[in-house]
Amino acid sequence: MAHSAPAQARVHVLTVSDTRTNETDDSGNLCISLVQSAGHTVVGRAILPDDPLRVEAHCRTIAAEVDAILLNGGTGVSTRDTTYEAVVRLLEKRLDGFGELFRMLSFADVGSKAMASRAVAGVFGKTVIFSMPGSTKAVRLAMERLICPELGHLVGEMKK
Repeated sequence: MAHSAPAQARVHVLTVSDTRTNETDDSGNLCISLVQSAGHTVVGRAILPDDPLRVEAHCRTIAAEVDAILLNGGTGVSTRDTTYEAVVRLLEKRLDGFGELFRMLSFADVGSKAMASRAVAGVFGKTVIFSMPGSTKAVRLAMERLICPELGHLVGEMKK
């Protein structure tokens, strides 16, 4: 059986932060750079405050226009970290392995602090959603080790 090449993804990058701007959003900029280096296309970008209703509404609005939404920020356990709540309400199918693997890989770098990450991924309609922590180190780890190697495959599966 012949295997088809991975699909090129149309990606929206969403940073969840109360303080960042396009100029100071190092994690969002890194995410964009890594997506493009992997051969995918960034078709949109936004920065929203840590407000779960706004984050959820934004994702619902853009999901039909993109293959993947990559969120960074708001995955910790502080009272302001509400991205997880917004994303899990959307997910119709969860990709539990993403969060599990992200925490496993993070553990090698930060030790037991990795358990505080609520990184999560799954599918909403025909859109793959990844939600990762907002630090540049976490974005690099998630993008290079997990998301970029599988994004084309996952998007291809969604088109079947």
